[in-house]
Order: sequence, then structure tokens, then C-alpha cells
Amino acid sequence: MFSNNFRGVTRVKSEINNLKSKIQYVLSKKTKYGIKALTYLARRENNEPVQIAEIAKSEHISIKFLESILLLLRNSGFLGAKKGKGGGYYLIKDPKDISMAKVYRILEGPIALLPCASHNFYERCDDCDDETTCAARRLMTEVRDNTLKILESNSLADIAF
Repeated sequence: MFSNNFRGVTRVKSEINNLKSKIQYVLSKKTKYGIKALTYLARRENNEPVQIAEIAKSEHISIKFLESILLLLRNSGFLGAKKGKGGGYYLIKDPKDISMAKVYRILEGPIALLPCASHNFYERCDDCDDETTCAARRLMTEVRDNTLKILESNSLADIAF
């Protein structure tokens, strides 16, 4: 009897793990790690450059992946970089002036979950006959509007402290 129960539990655990592997999250790791890195820099008492390895270790991010994220944030005007001894990345804007909506768009792309519901990346869906009556578009436009409202009302300072 015990062995039958054990096999049943093992089978259920296996199914749960199988389902977990199929879950698709909306927020990419690039965006999550970018927000974590920016938050780490914002929480520092001074604005001295911080080496990538320090941020990576503290936030549990691979150095190679973090390098590409920080370079993107630097090229987008959020970060500065200093080379050589004492070098690293630092914020070039006050955290209260860094909009999370801008950060999200730089790292993630469109806020809308469907291209037909996007302000900045609009594309008509191939399978849609009439956008004005499309229930999916109406719902995703509402999701976009509420997500945008939350992102625009939060700065890096708001989420870091």
C-alpha cells in the first residue's frame, strides 16, 4: 500500500514539474535583472562606480548576461561607465527621474501584450477581421492601459526605497 501511494505522489510531482516547465512568464529575465541592477545602484549611499561582478554577485545574475543589460541601459542614457581602476557602472540620473515605463520599454519592448493593442509598436493581427469588435484586443488594451499607468506612476526611487 505504501509503495502505491509513493508512486502516486511521485507521478503527481512529475506532472507538476512538467507543467512548471511549460509556464511562460510575461516579464523577461533581461527586464527583471535590469530592474534589479538599477535598484542595486539606486540604493547605494554614494554614486561611485560599481563593478559588474559586485552587482552580479549581490543580485544572483550571470556576469555575461548582466554586461549586455548594463550596456543597453548605458546606451539608453540611464547609466554611465568608468573604465580602469575604480571603474564600473553608476546612475547618471537621479532615481526619481528614471521612469519605470521607460526602463520597461528599453529592456522589454512593447507594454501591450498584443501588437494590435500597442501604442508604439502597433501591428494589425493577421487573424482579425474587425479590430473594433475584437474581444481580445479590447481586453489587452485595458491591460496595457493599467500596466502603463502603474509603470508611469513609479520611478526607480519609488521601487528602490
